[in-house]
Amino acid sequence: MDFSLSEWWDSMSLIQQIYWGFAIPSTLLFIIQTLLTFFGADFDAEGDADIDVESDHGAGFQFFTLKNFVAFFTIFSWTGIACLDSGFTYGLTLVISIVAGVIMMTLMAAIFYYFSRLTDSGTMSIRNAVGKIGEVYLPVKAKRANIGRVSIKVQGSLRELEAITDDSKDLPMGTVIEVTDIIGDNVLLITKSK
Repeated sequence: MDFSLSEWWDSMSLIQQIYWGFAIPSTLLFIIQTLLTFFGADFDAEGDADIDVESDHGAGFQFFTLKNFVAFFTIFSWTGIACLDSGFTYGLTLVISIVAGVIMMTLMAAIFYYFSRLTDSGTMSIRNAVGKIGEVYLPVKAKRANIGRVSIKVQGSLRELEAITDDSKDLPMGTVIEVTDIIGDNVLLITKSK
């Protein structure tokens, strides 16, 4: 069997050539993009990694991205090729392939949106310490006479944070405490745990 690429290409109608013209490069990009995603690279990475992420709430729903366009053209072209091979009219093929591409873009945007919501920024919110139980690490004197330190588990990790107390007795090292409030932006108000 003698196969000639030029004969194969010439045997197709213009619309088939257009669909194949989209299918080949978009499929190659989709495969490369998928491999890079699995190995930790990201096509859409932008900006400065050293920005403040204190109020970062995730990526949001991003419909128009490079990943989504590659997915659109991959599904659009292969759906069009399948429809033409099945004998659909050109108009119906175009409608079906566009709808399939938009559905794929929506699915990709939704997947990446929900994946971005699963990630943890790693920024500790000191407000999450209120109500937690910990242990005095450096003594805390009564009636806010000094700032001591406590060891407390916040957001899944053990932290050493500054603390003061309104208690009438000093809290020596090893005392079990409870956080009742936050003073300023970063000092825990503690009391001896009952």
